[in-house]
Amino acid sequence: MADLKATGLTSKGKIPTEPFGDRAISFEPEPGLGEGRMILNFGPQHPATHGTLRLSLELEGEIIVSAKPDIGFLHTGFEKLGENRNYNQFITVTDRMNYMSAMSNNVGFALAVEELLEIEVPPRAQAIRLIMAELSRISDHILCVGLQGMDLGAFSVMLWSFIQREKLYDVFELTSGGRLTTSYTRVGGLAYDLPDGIIPRIKAFLAKVPEIIDEVEYMLSHNRIFIDRTQGIGVLTKENAISYGVTGPMARAAGVDHDLRRDRPYMGYQNYDFDVPVKTEGDAYARYEVRVQEMRESLKILDQALDNLPSGPVNCLGGKVRLPGKDEVYTKMESLIHHFILSMPGHGLETPKGEIYHATESPNGELGWFLVGDGTSIPYRARVRPPSFYNYSAIRTMIEGKPLADIVSVLGSLNVIAGELDR
Repeated sequence: MADLKATGLTSKGKIPTEPFGDRAISFEPEPGLGEGRMILNFGPQHPATHGTLRLSLELEGEIIVSAKPDIGFLHTGFEKLGENRNYNQFITVTDRMNYMSAMSNNVGFALAVEELLEIEVPPRAQAIRLIMAELSRISDHILCVGLQGMDLGAFSVMLWSFIQREKLYDVFELTSGGRLTTSYTRVGGLAYDLPDGIIPRIKAFLAKVPEIIDEVEYMLSHNRIFIDRTQGIGVLTKENAISYGVTGPMARAAGVDHDLRRDRPYMGYQNYDFDVPVKTEGDAYARYEVRVQEMRESLKILDQALDNLPSGPVNCLGGKVRLPGKDEVYTKMESLIHHFILSMPGHGLETPKGEIYHATESPNGELGWFLVGDGTSIPYRARVRPPSFYNYSAIRTMIEGKPLADIVSVLGSLNVIAGELDR
């Protein structure tokens, strides 16, 4: 390397004008250079941000001094869309909020509207909703674990998890007609009953997937790199989890023993035997362990639900709440009129005046809906409590004061879906 003095370059932060060959150089360093701290944007283009997430970081060397999470750049306006569509139309929007577990969002919103209407769906519809919600939980968790491994270099695990998710998407497609976005529920029930042959297909999946979960767990839980990059990394204390409103696997990994399926049962969860996994370490490894154990508990719930699936209708029969079946629309004038009333703009399902808050346990945590009805077919106010919004806001407590390299490990353990952050 050339001698600095010989070239006229100095280490004082400014390069004086000196002859340099046949030309002169005058250079002013960038503002802040050499002051010890720098501002760095992590995302949204970084592959570990999994979408449109962004962190504004203040670094001192490799240490994160402060972090400001940005909720993203989707700007979809989900809640305002809900205030300009009737209740059944908005179900298609709930899919897009968390496309990793669309079935859970469909079910959560339908349950909220049904509470506002004070109606209860038939037992068979409740059982099918529960089956789809638990399959969605497995789909969400197994891909989260696979991507958490991929972010830290375990590429094979990600491929295994994608294969299992595709098998579940085959089930969703046969049931609802859609893979990623399902729009399966309706206020008062379901769009369709289960198709012929779907139960054996689900049981075949349930028989095979425990072996895959064992392989994934063996691959990661005995991987020195994965262990070193997750144990003791991104610690969220029980107190901070409660303070930030964190729910779901993140909260349970921090010692918060709370699960709405057990503590505020809906869809008949009180009739099923299952455990709620809880850890106390609160780190990225504990969040991985909780998700793996929750998949096993979902398998237990599904076995019970499939063995005791009731017969009967999948839509409530009383009142003018549900859309009539296509066979009825094509053959009966009353059903055709009813279909038009519920589907046409300016008409639709009319709810009583009032307000409710209803929450379900989605794969990422508490998914809550606050709805205000004004007697029309469109909600006066529609507000959602998405779990990822609260879970992502707590990231600053997990990474401040820690090395920059920990961000990838922590983000992978949060399973943040950018659509839920929209505001």
